[in-house]
Amino acid sequence: MWYSAVGYLVTLALAILCAPFPADAQPPAKVPRIGYLRSDSPSTLPSRLAAFREGLRQLGYVEGQNIAIEERWAEGRFERLPELVADLVRLPVDVIVTTGPPTVRAAQQATRTIPIVVTVMHEPVAMGFVASLARPGGNITGQAFQDSE
Repeated sequence: MWYSAVGYLVTLALAILCAPFPADAQPPAKVPRIGYLRSDSPSTLPSRLAAFREGLRQLGYVEGQNIAIEERWAEGRFERLPELVADLVRLPVDVIVTTGPPTVRAAQQATRTIPIVVTVMHEPVAMGFVASLARPGGNITGQAFQDSE
């Protein structure tokens, strides 16, 4: 199930930030940047970031060649999230990929213009992140799980 979610998110992130590249064209002047924001550490679930990178590779996006991933890890220190996401906004990144309420809230408070792709979110409407699933509004999108009817 995780790999299908990764494929969905990779496709969504790339649709947001990348136009198709013409065949045999010059390399783009600007390499799109993905901000990858997590509240934990890289050692917690290294397979997730690896699967994300692999999904990008399968779509023709190779880190260091035609896409850049800017990783920011809070290492379990939630108070660092505003600083980390502010750093991503300053770079600037073209999209922020994240998961979980603390990181989504920090990203939402830092920017209303950079798209935020949430890999997994329970009840995003109830939590106040989006107006509705059909019409989320704002700059947050992604995959949601609903526990209520």
